Amino acid sequence: MEDAIWLGRGERDQSLLLRYANRHGLIAGATGTGKTVTLQILAEGFSQAGIPVFAADIKGDLAGLSQAGEPKPFLAERAGKIGLAPLTFAPAPVVFWDVLGERGHPVRATISEMGPLLLSRLLDLNAVQEGVLNIAFRLADEEGLLLLDLKDLRALLTLVSENAKALSARYGNVSTASVGAIQRALLVLEEQGAEHFFGEPALALSDFLRTAPDGRGILNILDATRLIESPRLYATFLLWLLSELFEELPEIGDSEKPKLVFFFDEAHLLFDEAPKALLERITQVVRLIRSKGVGVYFITQNPQDIPDPVGSQLGNRIQHALRAFTPKETKAVRIAAESFRKNPAFDTAEAISHLSVGEALTSLLEDKGVPGIVERTLIRPPRSRIGAIGQSEREAILKASPLGALYNTPIDRLSAYEQLRAREAKGAMEPDPEPRPRTPRKTSSAPDVGILDTILKGDGRRESTGEAFVKSVARSVGSSLGRSIMRGLFGTMRRR
Repeated sequence: MEDAIWLGRGERDQSLLLRYANRHGLIAGATGTGKTVTLQILAEGFSQAGIPVFAADIKGDLAGLSQAGEPKPFLAERAGKIGLAPLTFAPAPVVFWDVLGERGHPVRATISEMGPLLLSRLLDLNAVQEGVLNIAFRLADEEGLLLLDLKDLRALLTLVSENAKALSARYGNVSTASVGAIQRALLVLEEQGAEHFFGEPALALSDFLRTAPDGRGILNILDATRLIESPRLYATFLLWLLSELFEELPEIGDSEKPKLVFFFDEAHLLFDEAPKALLERITQVVRLIRSKGVGVYFITQNPQDIPDPVGSQLGNRIQHALRAFTPKETKAVRIAAESFRKNPAFDTAEAISHLSVGEALTSLLEDKGVPGIVERTLIRPPRSRIGAIGQSEREAILKASPLGALYNTPIDRLSAYEQLRAREAKGAMEPDPEPRPRTPRKTSSAPDVGILDTILKGDGRRESTGEAFVKSVARSVGSSLGRSIMRGLFGTMRRR
């Protein structure tokens, strides 16, 4: 079927209809039961349909998508059982990415793009510290300070600390202790390699939406073999990416196929210890992003890792084996079975415990978006290589990629760190030695000043508080208010 991806065969063929692929999905199962190969088959199918894919490669196995598979007896046996003949092999078009910039093109985002909410999640801040970080971002907007990398954020926090008293009077308590806690959290984050992620050139999402010259969708593989050692950074990065897709992509409603498919491996890391407000926003994005043409597929060991409000949005389900040796595991198997539309031919809970490697229970959306009856399915062999690739093979793909010229070399342009150092050198933040005359400034030649300047001036050196505030707001409408509005659902903001 040209409008579907064939997964395998049980009592009948099991295919994922492309027009329902943006209704999201779940691939679950214990370690070693075949989840990665199932993901590989889906990625190949989406690519063949001209749909770009993003997937995180935790173990290095997904890199095999870039190489043609090799004939092996167990693959031939599997193909014979499901009537797949002839068994052919071919590579898929792959681009490798790496937040650390070691095994793929660097993936970067600016501090402003990440926003205070996701940064607070990343830094594991408490409510008070998160409030201080929000004040810092507000101050940066009002002062026209570009926040690109970690040194920009440190410089901003130093400014907040030095002016804590004045800022507290305007925005609420800003304690130097909270600023210090944020600075220490930044140090820990930097030791985990985050300094490679924050900066420029920042990722243009259009580079994740490319197709190959032959029309196949590009498979964007994020090497996460080292990134997963910092699980909070891993989860926050993928959540940031999902929220950026939500903000940037236009509404397209229902379409014949998705615009992009997003695979989120080790999905439980997204939800572990996430505050209620963040979970609500994740749920909202998952629910609404399908209308942008994006399908999101979560890969995890246990379906219970996915909160119910998110799990209810996952229409396409592929369940590999779960082993039940304890009462808790037995309960997990029963709950997983209850998420499927029953098949009178077998007991779903019993089947989950007895599935062999490469076998799965599948329930895929059918006509009118109705979940299909659960089927015991033998998953077909992939066309690409199963397993990791060699370093020389990876380097050859990276060398041939046109994106290396765009992303491999970092850029450090004028931003908050340099702006504040220049102000300090000029004494821009020092109070005037003499009271400033109350003569109105000419708008045509007056330099732009931020709200912090208004806060720091004494009563004898400014107009009335109301007049000064109105003028300050008027000056900052294009920058402060605009940035605040553009900072989207997750507190992120695209670079201006």
